[in-house]
Amino acid sequence: MDGVHDMGGMHGFGPIKIDENEPLFHDEWEGRVLGICRLLHIPVPGGMRNAIEQLDPAEYLRTSYYEKWLLARIEGLIAAGAITREEFAAKAAHYGAQPDAEIPPTPAAAPQVEPSRHENQEDAPPPAFAVGDQVKVRQTHPRGHTRLPRYIRGKVGMVVQIYRPQGFQDAEPLEDAGNPQTVYAVKFAGEQVWGESAEPNSCILLDMWESYLERAST
Repeated sequence: MDGVHDMGGMHGFGPIKIDENEPLFHDEWEGRVLGICRLLHIPVPGGMRNAIEQLDPAEYLRTSYYEKWLLARIEGLIAAGAITREEFAAKAAHYGAQPDAEIPPTPAAAPQVEPSRHENQEDAPPPAFAVGDQVKVRQTHPRGHTRLPRYIRGKVGMVVQIYRPQGFQDAEPLEDAGNPQTVYAVKFAGEQVWGESAEPNSCILLDMWESYLERAST
């Protein structure tokens, strides 16, 4: 999405602070959120990333990484019809007033979920590019969800690896599953992306769906 949710390559947010001894989780609740998102067998309509992009921009900037996951998962459960907003508000108020209240046991078996149709790779066309091909990233500005970063649009790189076809996730919010297409690892020289400010001999590798790319003119 072209907005605050795509912060890659944007200026004005200060340096990235790197903690060499950063723990896996900063608090116990973060691990619980990861467990919920991985084990809850109820798909989020449109996918988790799309749900995160629906957060209010101010809330997106205010919240931490796993807070975004939690908020998106809650909204996904409501959108999927698993719970209502009123039911969630009532439970949140209940445990907010009684934090030591007993939590109901988890069901022994979670319902099985049918795989989405984009997992079927047989319908994908053959790759349009080969390893070593020079490709240019399309200049596109979709109104909704996209996995194509703004900072790489219009840049030229080289295909270095070809992956199996994957469902096109940009289409999921509209179609619930995008038709599968080939995914490529594309290598971009640092100066192609960052210009004179790039570090010497630097490069960046991005995994990109075929529809993001076109053949570069020689």
